[in-house]
Amino acid sequence: MTTRRSFDPERRLLIRTRRRITAQVAAVFSLAVALIGALVYCVVVDEQDATARRDLAVAAMSAPMDHPPPCVWLFELRANTVRSSPGAPESLPVRETLDRVAADGRTRVEVAEVGGHTYLVRTQRRGDVPLQAVMDLYYPITERQRLLRTLCAAEVAALLAALLIGQVLARRAIAPLGEALDRQRRFTADVSHELRSPLTRLHVRAQLAARRLRRDPDPLLVAGDVDRLVTGIGQLGEVIEDLLLSTQLRQRRRPFGPADLAALAEESADAEAARAGQRGVTIDLRRGPGDHIVCGAPSALRRVISALLDNALRHTSAGGHIWVTVCSGPESVQLSVRDDGVGLDPRDGERLFARHVGAPHTGGLGIGLALVSEVMDAHGGTIHVDGRPGAGATFTIRLPRAAPDPAPRLSRIFLPSQARSETNRTPEATASGPGDASL
Repeated sequence: MTTRRSFDPERRLLIRTRRRITAQVAAVFSLAVALIGALVYCVVVDEQDATARRDLAVAAMSAPMDHPPPCVWLFELRANTVRSSPGAPESLPVRETLDRVAADGRTRVEVAEVGGHTYLVRTQRRGDVPLQAVMDLYYPITERQRLLRTLCAAEVAALLAALLIGQVLARRAIAPLGEALDRQRRFTADVSHELRSPLTRLHVRAQLAARRLRRDPDPLLVAGDVDRLVTGIGQLGEVIEDLLLSTQLRQRRRPFGPADLAALAEESADAEAARAGQRGVTIDLRRGPGDHIVCGAPSALRRVISALLDNALRHTSAGGHIWVTVCSGPESVQLSVRDDGVGLDPRDGERLFARHVGAPHTGGLGIGLALVSEVMDAHGGTIHVDGRPGAGATFTIRLPRAAPDPAPRLSRIFLPSQARSETNRTPEATASGPGDASL
């Protein structure tokens, strides 16, 4: 079975741009090395040629016939007879050039190929005698070839190094653009997820208010629902503002103030009451003694609690229960959301907080729990999840405690549609620990 990757034009554009930058850097670097190598080669060849011509000129003017410089041979033309230095090659001299100089007396310097060898030939008159000085260019040519091979190897090495350097520079140059695109996609995912739950709650509230107005046109009977709608719209505005300032939150530069975690839990539970009632789910809120003040952004913490409740509602069937417990310790405040829904595999606990990863039974992308984890990190808190398949799940967040408030308050919330008599119900013990499938 062949798996096809989804088409991502932005990522392909980044890859093409990175390759183009790499190729350009490699081309410029290689061209610079090639120009330097060509310049070095030309300078060396010109210097060798000038040195050889100068040495040959000195040998032609003053070197003795029997003891010429190394790799140089002298030839004299006297009475149509050529006299040569000891050890001269049999293919030399270049007789045609020697005869011309003997005829017109003009000095001639040329490079000649004779007998498969390359020679520098200088023919002139020494006094009245035509003389030809010949230098073997084998060693200078060999040095040039060695230099050329060295320069070619250096060019290849420079090209490989340029490709590597270009790749590094391209990655660094493209990294900010890639991060900007990732932030854009991340912001879009955050907005789409964070606005879904508040809009769903407002829609349910509006539906209930419309039904009651149709049954009884007295506006006083729906005043409570309208007030909740106003409160929900205000909280939705806070969510939007918080999303726009999410970068500051992640970088921990946003100023935090005191926030009552129990009050935020009560608000969130009350906001979800209508939706829970439609689903036939009971939400039970318990607050332990003492204050539950933490240092943080109330709108962000409200998002955390709302996300955990939304997660629990989506995984709890009709007739199920959700328990929200807030308690304080010496140094921290703990909030747990426990449900008796479908549960989760404990092995998926850490994976749930990764973006775009959901538990096997959710079918979601896991953005909500990832946002919860990010908010906890920004507030210096922790989140823990526990559960097992078919036995519900528990999400527990812990935040550093702020200034204590000695006035204890106890509160429990029951949905109107699910309210039961206290005597007909056994209180469920709340468990702290981690929780549910991804949001």
